[in-house]
Amino acid sequence: MPVAPELLDRFRADLFTLRPQLKAGADKLGIALSGGGDSLALLLLAQGALPGRVEAATVDHQLREGSAEEAELASRYCAQIDVPHRILKVKVPDGNLQSQARAARYRVLAAWCEERGLSGLATAHQLDDQAETFFMRLNRGSGLGGLASIRALSNVPETSISLVRPLLAWKREELARIVKTSGWEAIQDPSNSNTDFDRVRMRENLARCDWIDLDALGRSAQHLAAADAIIRDLIHREFSDHVSFDGEEARYSIQQNGAAASLIQGGVIRSIFGLFGLQVNQRVGSGLATNLSRELKTNIGGLQAEVLNRGGETVWTFRRENTRRTS
Repeated sequence: MPVAPELLDRFRADLFTLRPQLKAGADKLGIALSGGGDSLALLLLAQGALPGRVEAATVDHQLREGSAEEAELASRYCAQIDVPHRILKVKVPDGNLQSQARAARYRVLAAWCEERGLSGLATAHQLDDQAETFFMRLNRGSGLGGLASIRALSNVPETSISLVRPLLAWKREELARIVKTSGWEAIQDPSNSNTDFDRVRMRENLARCDWIDLDALGRSAQHLAAADAIIRDLIHREFSDHVSFDGEEARYSIQQNGAAASLIQGGVIRSIFGLFGLQVNQRVGSGLATNLSRELKTNIGGLQAEVLNRGGETVWTFRRENTRRTS
């Protein structure tokens, strides 16, 4: 069941742009294989592009009847094209079902990659997924980082394992054709039709919007991701150059020629909260920067922030709430 050469060439170009070390060498790539259409297409493309250098794993969340049989089917598909396969069973904790399942999935996949000595993990997120994520986040008022949506290259959460998504320029229908040509039948997850989930509702709405250019939207997401990377670098430099911390008080020196935008200062403030083991989002960080620029003392998110003048220098200071000064 070979994949058309022109499709393999396209896939190689996408994959090697993200992971050039795979072009020449013996590194192996792990495939997160759900058994759905997108991941089956990824499996076929990856094995065709990197013959003998691909392994796959299917996570059985044990959340619905028949999941074990579906994992076994994925295993049989892998055997047909000589790809080593592992079934990873997990228990999903109570709470937000999709969020907890995602965390459990990445946790066991990361452990599998480490055990097998794989150079990275590939997932089958594609262009339609990107569009759904973009509009979901736009609808929630997300900032630049959120609107960058699904990143083509990152790390598996809480690990240093590379997470690569080489299909972000591929449409769902293109991938479905690859699977159909192979003679395989994709697993249909009932949750993909459950309108209790935000993503499913967004998918149904987008299906009615024939005016959306998915390719253009994908390019916009790439541009936003690049812009976000630049801003993150500016925030890192601003934080490194102008923030000090003695374990009790963080001091942010506001320079005449420093970054004035609340976007940058808000990012620095988020990093300052991290010094105290606290988290706030960009909206809170930028709002606090605006307050401090107006010299408004503010208590928020567990910290007390105020503006001081120290030796003619404007300093924004941050301490835990209800902590008495000793001097």
